[in-house]
Amino acid sequence: MRNHPPDGRQTGCDLLIIHYSLFIMSRNIAVGIDIGTYQIKVVVAEQIHEDDKTYPRILGTGFVESKGLRHGYITNISEVSRGLRLALNQAEKTSGIQIKRAYVSIGSIGLSGIISNGLVMISRADSEITALDTQKSIDVAREEIPPALSQNRRIIYEIPIKYKVDGKEVMGNHPLGMKSVKLEVRALFITCLEHHLKDLVEAVEETGVEVIDIVAAPIAASFVTLSKTQRVAGCVLANIGSETVSIVVFEDNKPVSLEVFPIGSTDITNDIALGLRIPLEEAENIKLGSITSTNYPKKKLDEIVSARLSDMFELIDAHLKKIGKNGLLPAGIIITGGGSSLASIEDFARSSLKLPSKIAHIIFPEKEKGKIKDAFFAVALGLCIWGWNEDEDSTGRLIMGSPVKIFSAVKDWLRPFLP
Repeated sequence: MRNHPPDGRQTGCDLLIIHYSLFIMSRNIAVGIDIGTYQIKVVVAEQIHEDDKTYPRILGTGFVESKGLRHGYITNISEVSRGLRLALNQAEKTSGIQIKRAYVSIGSIGLSGIISNGLVMISRADSEITALDTQKSIDVAREEIPPALSQNRRIIYEIPIKYKVDGKEVMGNHPLGMKSVKLEVRALFITCLEHHLKDLVEAVEETGVEVIDIVAAPIAASFVTLSKTQRVAGCVLANIGSETVSIVVFEDNKPVSLEVFPIGSTDITNDIALGLRIPLEEAENIKLGSITSTNYPKKKLDEIVSARLSDMFELIDAHLKKIGKNGLLPAGIIITGGGSSLASIEDFARSSLKLPSKIAHIIFPEKEKGKIKDAFFAVALGLCIWGWNEDEDSTGRLIMGSPVKIFSAVKDWLRPFLP
């Protein structure tokens, strides 16, 4: 504990600390932590308002190789914490900011989206729909989730997809102020396995960093890799990680589905190593198109890579069929993550899904380009953008419980997506 002079005066050191704290508080700075199976990434960013525009300015970054994870979930909390400390130290050194609180992504195979419907009768005598009615409809939708889909799971947030007033679909974001007898809602509930969530929070807090909020990694990445035009028209953002493929489907500027599959680019590396009988390190270099000393038949390599990509895109296509969106997303598929660096993946996605296809890039002002390479830090930067909008009004409510304190604040799901 710092000792103060007996007369209550503050020392020069105390004043310096106070002034530094006020300086940091006066700036809208947020920290995003993306704990992936392959790498841990940290971004420190400041929200800049300039020329009637708002954009993120990168102050510092940090990244290290991940240890203690499998398919996105934590298998060794201590190893993850050690790696995160190194990444945090890098970010603090490059930004000059001491990191005490952060927004954290979750993207393991335990993450999933559930669609449910709720119907309520309007409570007011004059039949006007109020916020109480919309919340009651979402509560009913949550209660309608089958127990088999909610067992051992935590709902981390709820997203109303569409409302109906007396059977007619409401145009716009909400039906508040309209007259009706009954109100229906179709909502997306993002869930994760409770023990995965607990382990993630524990690993972060072991480093002395407070977890402000948990956000689904695919949602966070969408804030900086998708344009409003793409989200409105309809698209699927696919993050091909080392051991998982996560997708989020957008329509009418809202996420309407989310899923994570236990397959990733590491499976391609393993297949190449087995098929060509070469070390894993050599297989990884070949997968990325690096020049190697190994001679191999290109036709056989293409067959190996194509077989595993087929598995990935069959899973994506099956999910799109399940939600009735296969071949019906005008903005197509946007690919990000480490697996997006495969030379043939864009064409393969186009032919497999019968959709337009492109590789994601962070949407940045010209003056900020080059500070972050491609979409490498997309999730961590997206977390910062989420943080800057956390105090806004909402149509999507956070339902966080222990070990993360309950968040009573609500977020406007559309606000982070606006240009």
